[in-house]
Amino acid sequence: MLIYRFAVLLLLASPLVACDDAPPPDPKPRPVRAVTLANSAAGETISLTGQIRAQVQTSLAFRVDGRVIERRVQIGDRVAAGQVIARLDPQLQQNALRTAQANLTAAQGQALQARNNFGRQQALLNEGYTSRTHFDQAQQTLQTTEAQVAAARAQLHTAEEELSFTQLVADAAGTATAVGAEPGEVVPPGRMVVEVARDGGLDAVFSVPAQLIRTVSPDVVVDIALTDDPRIAAKGRVRELAPQADPATRTFAVKVGLIDPPPAMRLGATVTGRVTTAAPRGIEIPASALTQADGRPAVWVIDPQSQTVSLRSVGVLRYDATSIVVSEGLQSGDKVVTAGVQVLRPGQKVRVLEGDR
Repeated sequence: MLIYRFAVLLLLASPLVACDDAPPPDPKPRPVRAVTLANSAAGETISLTGQIRAQVQTSLAFRVDGRVIERRVQIGDRVAAGQVIARLDPQLQQNALRTAQANLTAAQGQALQARNNFGRQQALLNEGYTSRTHFDQAQQTLQTTEAQVAAARAQLHTAEEELSFTQLVADAAGTATAVGAEPGEVVPPGRMVVEVARDGGLDAVFSVPAQLIRTVSPDVVVDIALTDDPRIAAKGRVRELAPQADPATRTFAVKVGLIDPPPAMRLGATVTGRVTTAAPRGIEIPASALTQADGRPAVWVIDPQSQTVSLRSVGVLRYDATSIVVSEGLQSGDKVVTAGVQVLRPGQKVRVLEGDR
């Protein structure tokens, strides 16, 4: 009976031993999505909003002070070269001109008298009827009066110029964009009365952050389009870069000269400028592929032979909402997991879903 029970226990234990020795079945490969890296990263497209301005804007101002009695130009008016823009009350300048004319007439009369006296003294000296002293005095008086005539003539010329300065004249054709004085105001010399945008070239002016200034080359071609109608577009090149940042916004003013702008691009219009930066030295991957390993950026790379994944640290050069530019750690031909990265472990087998590369 004892032998029989031992035999039964032995038979029951044999299957258990066999189960412990059998290897566990392989887990099913984890389905993932992946992408095969083939090309280097493309340049980044930068878009900024700016404004159309004239390449040359002139602030017209009087050279003398006075009361404005007339301004013939309003904002938006066309201005022709030589056109009178505004006038000052010329009463003071006219009085100065009359005084200068009178002074010149008096000086000319004195000079004529001194010249006649000098002629007489010269004739008498030649005949021996006058002294050398009287002759020298007559000569000195003539020189003094002639100098006074020259000074009076110069004062008259200055007075004529002062009178002409009471009329503000445009030196070039353009469009009035601003006014700084109204009739009846007393203005000092140099105060802007009318600002004129000269005809000719147009600029698209943008406020550009410092980091973009360092990445965009000065000779890059910029695509300019009206913000409210992108169909109206033109090309441009950087014409001027501000050497100093704006103290309030800390941005740099960049002027892009437009090449053959359409007539619809008027002064003051809001435009959008787009430029593509030079391609960085790196490989672009989808943003969903990025994970972390020991606090550093990393991606899951698939071994094409064993179809297993391994975690590889990478260096990130640039990133946005949809893509990442990797500067180191990857090369063309690597297959990177883009979906399912949160549930993977090193050495795990994966199965790339159909439709992925």
